[in-house]
Amino acid sequence: MASTPRSTDRRTSGSPGGQSSAALLLGKQFKQMQKDKDIPGISCGLVGDDVFEWEVMLMLSEDQDSMYGGGCFRARMTFPPTYPHLPPKMKFSTSIFHPNVYPNGDVCISILHPPGDDQYGYEQASERWSPVQSPESILLSVISMLGSPNDESAANLEAGSLWREDRKEFRRRVRKCVRDSMEGGWD
Repeated sequence: MASTPRSTDRRTSGSPGGQSSAALLLGKQFKQMQKDKDIPGISCGLVGDDVFEWEVMLMLSEDQDSMYGGGCFRARMTFPPTYPHLPPKMKFSTSIFHPNVYPNGDVCISILHPPGDDQYGYEQASERWSPVQSPESILLSVISMLGSPNDESAANLEAGSLWREDRKEFRRRVRKCVRDSMEGGWD
């Protein structure tokens, strides 16, 4: 009797138990983040039971960030089957006005760029993704990015321009995002 090839997806492989090493690592990292109580303002959950899709809530206090403080920003992290060798993608589902967040919500930060040299010579390889990074280090970097935008390489050109040239208007737009996130952050 001929055997039928088993279909595989990013969660399975020939490893014992049928889970890929990426799925096992992500499961371990997810459980660790659930246990850690010293990560203020970060809440994570799986989308369905898919360890490769995380829903994240960043609840920033005024102490953490004077501009985005008080906001509740939802995002999704999508991990590739080759994790941790390649970085996840992160996208805010809550509207956020920031130089390093594209208008569609995609986060643009060095730690999420694939490893190796930057073809444009802007980033050093040491600033980009490496397999020693974790979901926790990504989220802490994003929180830091919110308070310290990189306007040299803006993903949102309008936000980058306002950050450089009209901080009062930039701050007004950010505070509106914070208010909106507080109203819709828990939906």
